[in-house]
Amino acid sequence: MTVSWRIALIDSCGSWPGALDAAAFVDAGGRVDRREPAADPTGHGSRVAQLLTSGDVALELLLGQVFVDARPASAAAVAAAIDWAVAARTELIHMSLGLAADRAVLAAAVEHAVAVGCLIVAARPARGALVYPAGYAGVIRATGDARCAAGELSHLSPWFFGGCPRFEAGAAATAGIAAAGGASVGAAWVTRSILQGQRQPTALAAVSALSAMAQYVGPERRVRAP
Repeated sequence: MTVSWRIALIDSCGSWPGALDAAAFVDAGGRVDRREPAADPTGHGSRVAQLLTSGDVALELLLGQVFVDARPASAAAVAAAIDWAVAARTELIHMSLGLAADRAVLAAAVEHAVAVGCLIVAARPARGALVYPAGYAGVIRATGDARCAAGELSHLSPWFFGGCPRFEAGAAATAGIAAAGGASVGAAWVTRSILQGQRQPTALAAVSALSAMAQYVGPERRVRAP
């Protein structure tokens, strides 16, 4: 099968069958060290990797491990992973994560990635405060939407899409992972939809294609019980 995409998953996953490359980025007192990746400390990144690679599109997968233990990732570590992925000529960077604070180092890394034509998909909550890197210009924002079944999409607002907040039961059972998720899983479904379409589109073309595929338009509305 001909490889269609080179993508980077920035998360907690340190290894995956057939991964092209992997590196860990650890914030050590204000300095980011690049290290050999470790075992996935939370299982989160492995769940996302399983979903991204479960389609029928051949991928070259790079893993930027920024969660090496139970502590939150720093903006500097995520920025270093983005720079590494861009240097490796990655066409799409997926981040099922969101940091509460806007940091200059992260903004600069995202700006550079977008400028060279790398697609970025990042998770953000459907409601509440904006998180980063989803809050930066040129990033496709994604979340979980309870209206969406596996493979379905919603178009919530410009550059903001929803996907199924759950893994398919069969896929989850096969991988031995939990079927539940949320924004991070919905974001992975959105990226998976991009990967199934035109190879290496511009960000605008990817947004247009996602909009055309969406089964639902507008924010998810909660129905108040009588």
